[in-house]
Amino acid sequence: MDMDDAYSNGKYIAGAEDYPLRWAAAAAAFRAGLGARARVGLAYGSGVRQKFDLFLPEAEPRGLLVFIHGGYWRAFDRDGWSHLAAGALARGWAVAMPGYTLAPQARIAAITREIAVALVTAAQLVAGPLVVTGHSAGGHLSARMACADLRLPVAGRLVRVLPISPVADLRPLLQTAMNADFALDLAAAAAESPVLHAKRPGVTAQVWVGAAERPAFLDQARWLGAAWEVPVTVQPGRHHFDVIDDLADPDSALLAALLG
Repeated sequence: MDMDDAYSNGKYIAGAEDYPLRWAAAAAAFRAGLGARARVGLAYGSGVRQKFDLFLPEAEPRGLLVFIHGGYWRAFDRDGWSHLAAGALARGWAVAMPGYTLAPQARIAAITREIAVALVTAAQLVAGPLVVTGHSAGGHLSARMACADLRLPVAGRLVRVLPISPVADLRPLLQTAMNADFALDLAAAAAESPVLHAKRPGVTAQVWVGAAERPAFLDQARWLGAAWEVPVTVQPGRHHFDVIDDLADPDSALLAALLG
């Protein structure tokens, strides 16, 4: 199997090149519409990308949802996804969206640690339960927050994770050209693979993936579901780029699975 092709998404999605521009425009409009309820560029570290945006509902938050963006740990930033907070805000939840240092400037293990610090920092600003989701590489990072091996000072508040189209086993990436940026060896890939770690006690989980995704991503979702013995939802008609759209809809099945 050609692993570079197996983990290539854009070439199999019509109009793939248009999605980042649409995401960015929708995100900017959403932030502008929130006014003072959008607190952007909050630092959780000294790095240029170690910042998060926090979006607040109109009333006291019921808890904090954290969304972690994808991009194979090598692309995008926190400000391209703000509009996806709309569904959770309508349900009364605050939403934090962290950025992180990208590969090759940071190894994946270091990115995992950055996200853990971001969670701790954001949780200091919003009381209540903590729910984490993320897409693709962000799906991996959201799953890592639920792994028992990771030190997470706010673990007692973490109640649920919902990785969307996650890369849950990093070992296949050793056979891709992307590994020139990741610099993974077998030990590092295994250490960062959620499928090889126990889930934290007391944290519930569900995996979400689009039915029209590449077979490799369907496999990855099912591997994590099997490893953690949690449900896997394969959403009909969704591919890797539009599987996240329903985060903006407070009445969607995705939001119901995420927040109850």
